[in-house]
Amino acid sequence: MPEIDQLRIKLFCDGADFGSLLSWSADPRVKGFTTNPTLIRRAQVVDYEAFARELVKVIPDRPLSFEVLADDPETMEEEALAISSWGANVNVKIPVTNTWGGFTGPALRRLSRSRVVLNITALFTLAQVERVADCLDPETPAIISVFAGRIADTGTNPIPIMGEAVRMLESLPNVELLWASPREVLNIFQAEDAGCHIITLLPEMLGKLDLINKDLDAFSLETVNMFYRDACAAGYQIKIHKEAGALSV
Repeated sequence: MPEIDQLRIKLFCDGADFGSLLSWSADPRVKGFTTNPTLIRRAQVVDYEAFARELVKVIPDRPLSFEVLADDPETMEEEALAISSWGANVNVKIPVTNTWGGFTGPALRRLSRSRVVLNITALFTLAQVERVADCLDPETPAIISVFAGRIADTGTNPIPIMGEAVRMLESLPNVELLWASPREVLNIFQAEDAGCHIITLLPEMLGKLDLINKDLDAFSLETVNMFYRDACAAGYQIKIHKEAGALSV
């Protein structure tokens, strides 16, 4: 299995804990950052815009994706323009639909033509990829985020979908396909093989990068030691009833 620095795919950190994001910004393997309102709420951020603007200050050299909060297309566009003004490295996340299923394509088209760098998020199907791609200005960079991990959660293999999405975007060299919601480190290599340009990883998954190509015998022994160490630390005991006699052979 190749090392991370031998891969074409770019690793983005997906999170909202400010200290964690700042820490991972020191790792040259991390090429960008994404977040979303759910992660930001979990991090107990009070002021969304203040959080984002501060992050732009401390990470000015790699792309940062921040999502619109509105649900109606007109306000989405207004928020997108505001977010794009926060920094030259800011990408604006817009969901593929609003909450009642309305396609956000007209807003995507206008924003892309206005040179707003978009990260279109929450895509699950090739039909959605096709519709979004048709809205993007070929000269404006953009990211299309397909939630491969959540697709896999349904029992559907996302790899053929991602491979076909890559082929669908070949005529748009400024558009990158992002493998979103990965579940394990193996997904990095699956995304690479499929031709994806970017994969997002939560900090806990980034922390597993050093396990790549780890000796499995050594990993097995470490696991056995962990179980034994924790049993001893907990003081667990099993009563042995000697009167039961020895095992027969």
